[in-house]
Amino acid sequence: MVSCPGQRTAQLVSAPGTRASSVTVPFLVATLSIAGFSCMDAMMKELSTLLGAYNAMLWRTPFAISITLFGLLWRGRHWPNGAVLKLHVLRGVIVTIMGFLFFWGLTRVPLAEAIALSFVAPLIALYLAAVLLHEQVGREAVLASLLGFVGVLVIVWGRLGAEYEREVVLGIVAILLSALLYAYNLILQRRQSLVASPIEIAFFQNLTVAVLLLLVAPLFASPPPMAELPALALAAMLSVGSLMLVAWAYARAEARLLIPVEYSAFIWAAILGWLFFNETVTWLTVAGTGLIVAGCLIAARQEPRQAAHSETTAL
Repeated sequence: MVSCPGQRTAQLVSAPGTRASSVTVPFLVATLSIAGFSCMDAMMKELSTLLGAYNAMLWRTPFAISITLFGLLWRGRHWPNGAVLKLHVLRGVIVTIMGFLFFWGLTRVPLAEAIALSFVAPLIALYLAAVLLHEQVGREAVLASLLGFVGVLVIVWGRLGAEYEREVVLGIVAILLSALLYAYNLILQRRQSLVASPIEIAFFQNLTVAVLLLLVAPLFASPPPMAELPALALAAMLSVGSLMLVAWAYARAEARLLIPVEYSAFIWAAILGWLFFNETVTWLTVAGTGLIVAGCLIAARQEPRQAAHSETTAL
């Protein structure tokens, strides 16, 4: 399964009217899913460095397809109709490009900074939702976007001010482009969540990714070393398992109550980057991340209204 940090907000349409006393378990489950996704991102950074982003994605998909196909057959799901299948394929195309850009950028930018930059996706999604779902963009959304934009500038300025390298610049551009695509992916995901189960979405996403990557396999594919197969399998299991956990959590608690959990990804990224890649986190990165997160939390205050509107629009 292709994934990037924004994908943790898998189920934007969540259960209404959730009581505070019932949020504890979904909150803990969502936190566990963030840890799983973060570990997967770290593994894909290492695999992308060793194999290249293309081959890391290509050779992970057979494991992800096998896992999700088993779940799909076990649940006894039927083949989706034409409209739903078209939606699956469209999102799979977006996810393929998005995932490649993110993993390619990960090989050039520290893990924590990459995760921080990817947090702008929900802010971009606000404006895409206004265009595609006819949702209103109020003052809170404008303020959120300004904070997020300033946060990105702080992180980029801190990185380029320290070491102006072409590869780092390209990596930052790739991650921001990935965040832009992910914002559109969020809109598609809202529609998918109304017509398909998480396991169906995961299966067809991975199937579409595999088909697209295989189209250029004669040009770019190379067999992975046998020693890397366990890591590829584990990355697939972490991705699928984390998606199932976050889907379970968002089906049982309001998105506005779980959204703050998403930003724990930065903490995991900082720890994993330090442990496995000898990466350090600068104060400018922390400051920029704080501004982006503040913007996202301000935007999240209007999430229940947006989710309800998107549901009626999609139907």
